[in-house]
Amino acid sequence: MKFTTDKQEKYTVLALHEANLNSLIAPDLKSEFVFLRNEGVGNLILDLSQVEYVDSSGLSAILTANRIWKGYGTFILTGINSPSVEKLIKISRLETILTIMPTVSESVDYVHMEEIEKNIAGDSE
Repeated sequence: MKFTTDKQEKYTVLALHEANLNSLIAPDLKSEFVFLRNEGVGNLILDLSQVEYVDSSGLSAILTANRIWKGYGTFILTGINSPSVEKLIKISRLETILTIMPTVSESVDYVHMEEIEKNIAGDSE
């Protein structure tokens, strides 16, 4: 599986450099999610800008990441440029479950806003 990670203080961007997120890639991606979470990554941005096809195994990997970060931090899916990937997410109604942003930059802004909101909520308690 080809990917890069960009680790910052408040978030990590995992950019998948594969055309297909399928049953050949999904198990490795799930393992990487677990590894990143165990490393203490609080907010994960998954960049799919190079992905052109996702199958059910790929959706399962995405949902695994969402579950891993639920209640711990933020999981954001970004860079959905492929019409087939966008259609699959809509058919699966995952846009109602996942946080989806158009770009990495907007995802980073979202993470920063979430962090500010958490700090404000923590200060008011």
